[in-house]
Amino acid sequence: MTFRQGYADNGGLRMYYEVHGEAQTGRAPLLLIPGGGSTIQTNFSSIIPFLSERRLVIAVDEEGHGRTAPTDRPLTAENSAGDVLAVLDQLHLDAVDVLGFSAGGHTALALAMQHPFRVRRLVAASTFFSRDAVPDEFWEGMKAATLDDMPAVYQDADRSINPEPGHLERLFELDRQRILGFPGWTDEELGRITAPTLVLCADQDVVSPEHAVRMSRAIPDARLLIVPGGHGDYLGELAASDGDLQAMHATLPFLQRFLDR
Repeated sequence: MTFRQGYADNGGLRMYYEVHGEAQTGRAPLLLIPGGGSTIQTNFSSIIPFLSERRLVIAVDEEGHGRTAPTDRPLTAENSAGDVLAVLDQLHLDAVDVLGFSAGGHTALALAMQHPFRVRRLVAASTFFSRDAVPDEFWEGMKAATLDDMPAVYQDADRSINPEPGHLERLFELDRQRILGFPGWTDEELGRITAPTLVLCADQDVVSPEHAVRMSRAIPDARLLIVPGGHGDYLGELAASDGDLQAMHATLPFLQRFLDR
């Protein structure tokens, strides 16, 4: 893929970003935020060529992921939203459409709640907003999780970019602590989101369809799309799709129609 790349500084955190495609009249730029453990490439490399045919696409690596180095601060949705703002400011972008996947969806939600004028449209993909969205077994499993539980495709991707000893272990612990420390938001807090929103998940996702329905009801006038599949295969996410892009191609027209409105 042909793209431009750079780093934006936010208080010592240098967030890596890529810019794909060209600005299109009447179509807002689209910001992509990957999920936990993932990178721009593992999460979005399959779908970016299709999205960037129609609009400018900006993709970021969150702290400790891909080409964005970790710092001493905790990885939280709010901290990451500040990093994203630094990218938008460096690129002189006022308002963008935002798609956040999984843990990256927490960053997207935080951005939409804290900086409503910077988010034109929001896609919350395979993410949850409250701790009761997943069963107690999820939290117990996360407490006991080890690096061996991390998908091999994520491990290989990080080692290829960051071969130095300890980086992968730091990445895993950043993500584990991020989820364990996630406080969640109330329905009332989500009710303050002003951006037109699409809640998107799969029917065999980490997030249940019932929680996706609840999220779509909490966000004013939100739309809901539940597709057949698993956690991210509908975006071409590498760990979920294993290179099978049928679900992505089926979902893409619905996603583009929402963004084009």
